[in-house]
Amino acid sequence: MGILQEDVVVISKGEKPGESTEITVNCPDKAGLGCDLCRVILLFGLSICKGDGQTDGKWCYVVFWVVGKPSTRWNLLKQRLLEVCPSYFSTSEIDFYKPENQQPRPPDVFLLKFWCSYDYEGLLHDVTEVLCELELTIERVKVSTAPDGRVMDLFYITDTRELLRTKMRQEETIHYLKKVLGKALISCEIELAGPEFTACSQGSPFLPSAITEDMFSLELPNNHRSGLLAHNPVSVTVDNAFSPSHTLFKILCNDHKGLIYDITRTLKDYNIQVILPLVTNNIYCETWIYLRFPYGRFLASRKGNCEVDLFLMQADGKKIVDPNKQNALCSRLRMELLCPLRLAVVSRGPDTELLVANPVELSGRGRPLVFHDITLALKNLNTPIFSVEIGRHMIHDREWEVYRILLEGDGLPVSRNKIEEGVRKVLMGWE
Repeated sequence: MGILQEDVVVISKGEKPGESTEITVNCPDKAGLGCDLCRVILLFGLSICKGDGQTDGKWCYVVFWVVGKPSTRWNLLKQRLLEVCPSYFSTSEIDFYKPENQQPRPPDVFLLKFWCSYDYEGLLHDVTEVLCELELTIERVKVSTAPDGRVMDLFYITDTRELLRTKMRQEETIHYLKKVLGKALISCEIELAGPEFTACSQGSPFLPSAITEDMFSLELPNNHRSGLLAHNPVSVTVDNAFSPSHTLFKILCNDHKGLIYDITRTLKDYNIQVILPLVTNNIYCETWIYLRFPYGRFLASRKGNCEVDLFLMQADGKKIVDPNKQNALCSRLRMELLCPLRLAVVSRGPDTELLVANPVELSGRGRPLVFHDITLALKNLNTPIFSVEIGRHMIHDREWEVYRILLEGDGLPVSRNKIEEGVRKVLMGWE
């Protein structure tokens, strides 16, 4: 008859400072559950240092060991994890309590519009950080600087708490923005977005062909191109002899932020079920660890090398025996781990433009905190932002969330190579 809700997600903090926190999830299984859980953990800025889990196809048990920060709101994290777990009624025999199967209503989109009397280094990051703390998800951004130096910011946002229609929630948001922007803030308004949101979401219709061909290729090139992570080799091998019922995929790669999310996101898009993932995002590992389980193996080193064993089956419950399917999945995993985000710094007239492309899940969601990390990196580099456009583009039959950040052309404090390197390090967690 299922389990009590308080037992679905259990968070046990480490007893000593610096120890990892254990997150246990015990709930009915669903396609893409691992991806949804990892996405929430990534959204809270946590790093998964170890993981274990298993499922019988109906019920799953997953354990993550994560490294957080002093400001982590653990109770809120538990609530958000519960929201992506299927209801225990889905496996309960009490059918008359089972909720109706309904498609979730898309969240309301609001326009946050404010003027600042002047720009300063890190303004966008300060605003982005406030919105993230308030659980306001940034869907689109359009930022421009007037000739007189004033800055107009348009943020299209959704509210995880679904309270932004209320006056209290709007006043709370404006209050925190006033605290961070201080005297620079001239005016601030929040209203329900109209048809202009659709126009903004399409982004600029023009992307340089040379950039699109280079950045958005889904094929692994013989020689790594600009924007790919040449120093991050990835190996994916397949073994159908090890298990009588599952296909073993063995992944060897270097660590990066969101590694587990990138793996589970790819498998979710392919409608592949993970039977037992033993995975790591081990940037914080201090020692060599070697564990062997009945259905998996995990190896982590302090040098940032990762070994991931995944026991997979198709949606029909069968092993993956078709060589074409194996090759396609291996190639896609290598590409997604080699360059989960596409990045380029190019000329745009006399100015410099930073482009970052974020693949969108088939569910319609993009990788969390990308804009937060971009603005943090540029703030650290003391690089001023002139304007920002975020839009979605269909390229090579795949949807991408493209961030176009126009940097002021004259007097950039660092070279373009340093900008690209600095932004990539923050996005990948290599600082």
